[in-house]
Amino acid sequence: MTYDALIPIIRRLALEAGDTIMQIYEADDFDVKVKSDSSPVTEADEAADALISAGLRAAFPEILLVTEEQAASHLEKGDTFLIVDPLDGTKEFINRRGDFTVNIALVENGVPTRGVVYAPAKGRMFYTQADGQSVEETGALDKAQAGDVTVISVSEPDNSALMIVASKSHRDQATEDYINKYQVKDSKSAGSSLKFCLVATGEADLYPRVGRTMEWDTAAGHAVLAGAGGKVVRFDDHTPLTYGKDDYANPFFIAYAPGVDLKEA
Repeated sequence: MTYDALIPIIRRLALEAGDTIMQIYEADDFDVKVKSDSSPVTEADEAADALISAGLRAAFPEILLVTEEQAASHLEKGDTFLIVDPLDGTKEFINRRGDFTVNIALVENGVPTRGVVYAPAKGRMFYTQADGQSVEETGALDKAQAGDVTVISVSEPDNSALMIVASKSHRDQATEDYINKYQVKDSKSAGSSLKFCLVATGEADLYPRVGRTMEWDTAAGHAVLAGAGGKVVRFDDHTPLTYGKDDYANPFFIAYAPGVDLKEA
């Protein structure tokens, strides 16, 4: 597999999954179930997962696939793998808030190197190109061919007036306490991996996550942010956030534009 082969396929699969998700989102009603970890799952999660998984396995049968909705895949381990969250921000989907995304990423030796994040309800598509540079695609988002793209890059932060983005569904006191360590110009809430993309485009300077996430929640957004010049580090010691852990669970982390004066936990 080459990056040149990978990017068009994950871009197309994200768009196709987005269409499937939006068909269900725009229906009068949809089924919601509760998984063993008490998190919600909808028919949209399952339909998007089936579409993406089939497409990736057909195109790249030699590469390990880890996906949120297939528990058996969580037992697999490898240095190189594709990782998928077919609908990140299920609570945003259920509450019809629009801040949900399709996420597909490639991880190599613990690092998300390429990825796509698509927010179908917002019509925003972010991905890493084959050369590693991150872009936002504009225009009609044609599944057959990529359209015009804008190269994205992180901000040059002003530490006396930072823009901070935090979780919409998980913004707790611990998060507020950490944000209060900074001089904040403005703070906004967003759902799903869209928060990484807002840092990647310079719409925000800092995204702290003091709460549980899994690698499939973050890998694609992490790749997009890295390709725009950003960083993601552990909350506790500011070392790089790595992937391929035994349980695919993340520690708390901070995503940011270099230049932000990171505060201690």
